[in-house]
Amino acid sequence: MAPPAADTPVPENASDAPEDLAGSTILVVDDNQQNLELLQAYLEELPCRLLSAHDGVEAIEAVEQEMPDLILLDVMMPRMSGFEVCKKLKTSPKTRSIPIIMVTALNELGDIERGVESGTDDFLSKPVKKLELLTRVRSLLRVRHLRRELDRTVAYIQEIENEDVGPASPASGSGANDSTPD
Repeated sequence: MAPPAADTPVPENASDAPEDLAGSTILVVDDNQQNLELLQAYLEELPCRLLSAHDGVEAIEAVEQEMPDLILLDVMMPRMSGFEVCKKLKTSPKTRSIPIIMVTALNELGDIERGVESGTDDFLSKPVKKLELLTRVRSLLRVRHLRRELDRTVAYIQEIENEDVGPASPASGSGANDSTPD
């Protein structure tokens, strides 16, 4: 196999391979256009599709239409705060498993507690550092994909177990004489 081109970054380990994230969708929510563009620019090196919303109401609408794999959510926004968006998404069975990273300039302990109470999975403080953002996004996307894989595996095992048991027939009795004679 040929070595990677000089301008191609080499993953430090296999779990950093971009293929792990291919096909993922990230929703970036911020009412400040400059912050939105900066986050999107930082995320461009990931093989993910990026969506954006400018406030909490748009974020809820985007989630209903697209069902992203991860949400980067500003806290202080008009119409609906990030806390409200997070709480709404985390209380719905349909959206509760979507990882949410709250991006905030708030540093008070009460604000962090409020974020945790609303269900956020992680925090990033503004100004956002690119390495920290990419590390947390990669990590939570991997967790999201592993959770989906686990759910599929569990469903498959349950399906196999149901096939093995088959439908119970009330007329069959205890099953002691169900085998055919030799």
